[in-house]
Amino acid sequence: MAGPISKLRKAIKTFREFDPEMEYLNGAVSHYDLERRQREIDQGRFRNRPQF
Repeated sequence: MAGPISKLRKAIKTFREFDPEMEYLNGAVSHYDLERRQREIDQGRFRNRPQF
């Protein structure tokens, strides 16, 4: 049984490993959509996200 500390550590690790850019690219439904999303990222869509 996992204690509260190990649950907290797991939650923090999951949060730190989350990559919103990759998640956004993985949501593309076509080749055109993927290219559009890549351009949006290149133009700075995710640049202001907090760094931990």
